[in-house]
Amino acid sequence: MAFECQESTEIRLSKNSTNLVHNNSLKERVGSFKLKEEESVNRQEKNFATADKFEESETLKLGCGGGTGVASGLKLVITNGSSPGCCRSITDLPSALILEILNCLDPKELGIVSCVSTSLYKFASDHYVWKDFYCERWGLPIVKPLASGLSDEKSWKELFVEREFRSKTFLGQYRRDFLCGHTDAVRTVFILASAKLVFTSGYDSIVRMWDMEEGSSIASSRPLGCTIRAVAADTKLLIAGGTDGFIQCWRAVDGLPYLFDLKGSQCQNSEFRLWEHEGPITSLALDITRIYSGSWDMTIRVWDRTVLKCMMVLRHSDWVWSLAPHDTTVASSSGSDVYVWDTSDKTLIAIIPHAHVGNAYALARSHTGDFLFTGGEDGSIHMFEISNCMEDGVFKVATWIPHSGSVHSLAFEFPWLVSASSDGKLSLIDVRKLLKNSRHSVMKHYSRRKHMDASIIEPPQRMLHGSGSSLFSVDIGADRVVCGGEECTVKVWDFSQALEKEQRSRAQRGIRLENRMRQQKLQFEMNSKGGRTERCSVVAKKNAINGDRVWHNKRGVSGKLKA
Repeated sequence: MAFECQESTEIRLSKNSTNLVHNNSLKERVGSFKLKEEESVNRQEKNFATADKFEESETLKLGCGGGTGVASGLKLVITNGSSPGCCRSITDLPSALILEILNCLDPKELGIVSCVSTSLYKFASDHYVWKDFYCERWGLPIVKPLASGLSDEKSWKELFVEREFRSKTFLGQYRRDFLCGHTDAVRTVFILASAKLVFTSGYDSIVRMWDMEEGSSIASSRPLGCTIRAVAADTKLLIAGGTDGFIQCWRAVDGLPYLFDLKGSQCQNSEFRLWEHEGPITSLALDITRIYSGSWDMTIRVWDRTVLKCMMVLRHSDWVWSLAPHDTTVASSSGSDVYVWDTSDKTLIAIIPHAHVGNAYALARSHTGDFLFTGGEDGSIHMFEISNCMEDGVFKVATWIPHSGSVHSLAFEFPWLVSASSDGKLSLIDVRKLLKNSRHSVMKHYSRRKHMDASIIEPPQRMLHGSGSSLFSVDIGADRVVCGGEECTVKVWDFSQALEKEQRSRAQRGIRLENRMRQQKLQFEMNSKGGRTERCSVVAKKNAINGDRVWHNKRGVSGKLKA
């Protein structure tokens, strides 16, 4: 992710100015910014001693070329009533105040500010907000961030820029792989990116574990006696649910390179079952302390992972097709309706009636939980924003209809939303422009989205053809898209080669840029020497030898001819 420096920006804060800045992208961030008089002023700072009050001035220049964002040359000029000619830079402000100002910027703006000067580069690059940016989009990283005294580890900014760069590889070339081993249709797939594992299952009632890098089968469970419709996992627990109503669970085994002993040959106590549902299990999810399960018995059950008991039952009016938990809330689809529940007190936060024509089969959620994606039997995909600040709790942001068949599954990893359909195709939708930073006020974005410009709702950036048969499940992670369907094989689109090619081309572009700058430097030196020669020829013209002899250099002759 490259940040380009733009023209300079100047912010003047004067004592008596009262006009406000209009139609500017910084208005939300510094529009109401005021520095009030402090009772005890540091006497050593003479230029600030007589300042009573600072308000925003009408003199705010942005050289952004019509775009939005903070210009690169951010200069804060603070004038004093007693010293009209006195100017101070923004870097002369207290460090805590500078950090609070930078905290109001988004990643692109913060990157641009870091191009202004070495001092601002240090402030912007080491700012703690990069951790917030990263975790809001992708959660905690697999690679540890920079710690004190550990120079070989990456900073939060470096992790963010690298991950942002990797997210763009899904538009590049890919290698298509096939995982063969199932004897019947594959109903569910799950990527555990932190362990580089893929879990699959389906009509053959066997849960299989695959090495994501090698594409090879690692282990498989015994036949569980029913169709497995849902699988979920983290580094501590693997769960699978099927049509018999049981939740089959495997604990991670210490020292085992692939975490789970599916066959039970090395640790007999690692496998156990949970049962309370009275119908087939259709969806499963995990968080740090809970297990979530949805069923055709029209309930969602919330289990405590420590005591392995059901702590809560959320009842619906129709079959539960999918669920998506986040923090203390869980979204669920039942029939054609979508619900958002508060699991702390079992209350219903919001309901989206008739979200789709027919059943709402699929749900996905952003990592912050503010945005919910739904897919249904009508082939459409909807995007909703969830907020307590809104009247009904939800607001529809966008709609896509990329498929001619039912949307059976959705998966989201910033900024890509992936869908699998009965038409045998996958769609990749970049929702970067629609997602807003959740650190800022939701109501500001809500007021704008009431009159949202349809031009920013882009169609799917890519369609992947899985097969001619129906696709049931899809997941995205670690530069890969994995899907399963009516065919017995699991299909993998590997975009890691696109990342490597892009990195090589990026390095080549850097070399070409360096060579171009070197050539420009040499050309500048030659031009400066040519300028001295030209001045000598002018003197020769004025003092011609023998009255008719005039010296001209080539540039002077060409200038005469042009004239």
